[in-house]
Amino acid sequence: MPTYDYKCTACDHTWELFQSIKAEPEKKCPECGKKKAQRLIGAGAGLIFKGSGFYITDYRSKSYSDAAKADTTKSESSSKSESSKSESSSTKSESSSTKSSDSGGSKSKSKE
Repeated sequence: MPTYDYKCTACDHTWELFQSIKAEPEKKCPECGKKKAQRLIGAGAGLIFKGSGFYITDYRSKSYSDAAKADTTKSESSSKSESSKSESSSTKSESSSTKSSDSGGSKSKSKE
């Protein structure tokens, strides 16, 4: 339930009243008793985030998020090229080890 600010136009008395959103605005001033009270428009309360579900990076500027995407794209492309280099080198080493094992196997058959 929100707290509302009121001001009496007759005596200039100001006060706060804790009441439901659905409740009708107060008309009677508690100081002078006249029905000249008006609800004031306030800035309201600040939004407070509690808990572990909100992070400072959730609401970054557009330029920051664009730069982060560019960095991510660069790192993904470099990791792809590194993985293709490692795959080609592993393929070369496998083919050379296959040749050496084949030649060794044919020698053992000729001895028997």
